[in-house]
Amino acid sequence: MALRFGTDGVRGTALTDLTTDFASALGRGAVDVLGAGRWLVGRDPRESGAALESAVATGLASAGADPLLAGVLPTPALAWLSSVLGVPSVMVTASHNPWHDNGLKVFAAGGLKLSDELEQRIEEAIHRQAATQVERRDRSEPATPARIDGAADYVRHMIDTAAPIEGLHVVVDCANGAMSGVAPEVLSTLGAQVSVLHASPDGRNINDQCGATDTAALQAAVVDGRADLGLAFDGDGDRVIAVDERGQVVDGDRLLALAALRLRDRGELRGNTVVVTVMSNLGFHRAMAAAGIAVATTAVGDRYVLEALELGGFSLGGEQSGHIVYRDLATTGDGLLAGLQLCAALREHGGAASLASLADGVMTSYPQVLVNVSVRERHPDAAGELAGDIAAAESSLGSEGRVLVRASGTEPLVRVMVEAATDELAQRIARDLADTVRRRWA
Repeated sequence: MALRFGTDGVRGTALTDLTTDFASALGRGAVDVLGAGRWLVGRDPRESGAALESAVATGLASAGADPLLAGVLPTPALAWLSSVLGVPSVMVTASHNPWHDNGLKVFAAGGLKLSDELEQRIEEAIHRQAATQVERRDRSEPATPARIDGAADYVRHMIDTAAPIEGLHVVVDCANGAMSGVAPEVLSTLGAQVSVLHASPDGRNINDQCGATDTAALQAAVVDGRADLGLAFDGDGDRVIAVDERGQVVDGDRLLALAALRLRDRGELRGNTVVVTVMSNLGFHRAMAAAGIAVATTAVGDRYVLEALELGGFSLGGEQSGHIVYRDLATTGDGLLAGLQLCAALREHGGAASLASLADGVMTSYPQVLVNVSVRERHPDAAGELAGDIAAAESSLGSEGRVLVRASGTEPLVRVMVEAATDELAQRIARDLADTVRRRWA
């Protein structure tokens, strides 16, 4: 088995690395570990989704499970359905990756992401199948799985539970992904004036110069339309990046800082703590310290944030990339939920404050440079192998910066992140470290 679980499921080139045979095998392995009974299967709208959805369902059924296809819907919608029904699920998505990639995310019963230990057990089950050449799916033709409109159920849930947001003009960029048929309807039904970008998925345009990973079109549309804010989702809808009325990006760190202060003031920030990953800006940590809010830090990946939330009994966590987890309201990152909470916060100010004024005042970001270096193969202990170089770089920064080097959990990349007092210094140190990575592994 060449593919392995990364920071958020399994990903690879669709139907080449991530084949239908592998998808079926993962379905069987997941049943071996998590049990039979009812399973949900959902997908985003990329071209390979239907074939991989069918393969997962076949694998589940051949292992004795009863797959229920939820159709095209956001990942948080599938997690919510999994929670409501108390059953495990598989989401076919490569999140923010381009259309030619795809992936598989597995949720345990209740809509919970898997621990490292459970993922390892599923990998071992797939290995056992390969070693014994078990192909149970070939022994009999499984029944056609039942289908539900999971997206429609999620829309009703969001409308029923969210606060009204009349008076706000919101531009929404759906990344030609799973939020395309969901977010505009929810926002407009709740009373917002909604302008919609990139909500016409054709299987290949998902995340293509749009959405949370490319906000240029949204920034221009917010300014041109004189909107109050913009919301950009990624392809599967589990993250959101905001844009203020000036067209400036409000990233996950600022969204988390705003959310932490709001929940604290409402008495809803359990443990007076917010959970973030090592990628969060140094400015975020200093802002939270000034506000008297504790910060718990995890490895990169919203599942690690979720584990820390569960362990500590906390109510808020997330990532700079826009995964925001309101644990009292959802079991995983939900871009639409986070966007609605931001809209509600603005609505509560009654026009007395703009998103720009709130975002500018909540924290001061340190210049941060992120360089992704392509390597021949993954190096999980990249930081350890470059310990001397990293220590020298950190020494030159003192207390006014930091360095993070890590292997990507989903791609053959080593990510070099540097924060410093000036952009020039951050750029120089990041460039030097990236050159070191290229010399060793590119």
